[in-house]
Amino acid sequence: MDNQSLDALFAALADPTRRAIVARLTAGEASVSALADPHDMALPSFLKHLARLEAAGLVRSRKQGRIRICTLHPEALAEATTWIDRQRASWGARLDRLELLLEETDPERTDR
Repeated sequence: MDNQSLDALFAALADPTRRAIVARLTAGEASVSALADPHDMALPSFLKHLARLEAAGLVRSRKQGRIRICTLHPEALAEATTWIDRQRASWGARLDRLELLLEETDPERTDR
């Protein structure tokens, strides 16, 4: 995943309304009206939230007659998880090196 895609993903998840939409879609697909119902906002504003989620690759939608149905695209979350895991491993290695350095500079440390 490139940095621009990752930025779009995290920006999409930064908003509580969009996180609520993603959480709802983990239970299965839903119409736009069903997704919008629990949110106290005008439909055009809600559609902007959906557009951000779609642009980030988290949500896909399709027309079924006159109804627009949304589904979660969990592969986008998997890419974010991969990025987070790489960061965690990198920081873990840095902290291990820091601990070794501290042990070398102060061998009498007792906080281990």
